[in-house]
Amino acid sequence: MFSKDSKASTTSSTSTTTTTATTPTSANGDRAKTTGVPSIISPDLKIVGDLKSSGDIQIDGTIEGDINSRLLTVGEQATVEGSIVADTVRISGTVRGQVKAKTVHLDKKARVTGDITHETLTMEAGALFEGQVRRMQQTTGASTAKVAPLHPAGSTNGQGPSFAGAESAAAQRPAP
Repeated sequence: MFSKDSKASTTSSTSTTTTTATTPTSANGDRAKTTGVPSIISPDLKIVGDLKSSGDIQIDGTIEGDINSRLLTVGEQATVEGSIVADTVRISGTVRGQVKAKTVHLDKKARVTGDITHETLTMEAGALFEGQVRRMQQTTGASTAKVAPLHPAGSTNGQGPSFAGAESAAAQRPAP
């Protein structure tokens, strides 16, 4: 349908599209096994609208909209302006918006402006992050994870405020 040299892009800020990638089905209608091959948004592609996939997405282009997927990889040259919800997110590029995932990894070239809600967060030296971090309460079973907000709990021992739910090595050591 498109020639090898053609480019698909959306330039109007008023247009909205929703792209949904689903698991392929066989001839008899049964769901096929996921191949593990991600849907790729190439560097020359700009999408204005939301993305939703039950599989993996790799973004190397620009997305202006919300993203919901199983595994999301934001490449070094990629830009995402919108919220992200996924099981696992690996960010090497720029994200402006909220990130909610069980596992979040910020590579050394990541630039994130927005809040991160996670169960596991790793951040390499050199990553830039501006926002708040909240840890999801880990749950068992099929129920969804809940956010455990950080609240100032007042001053203790005159050493300044402590934060309920905050994890730190100092909080795990007994007082002298």
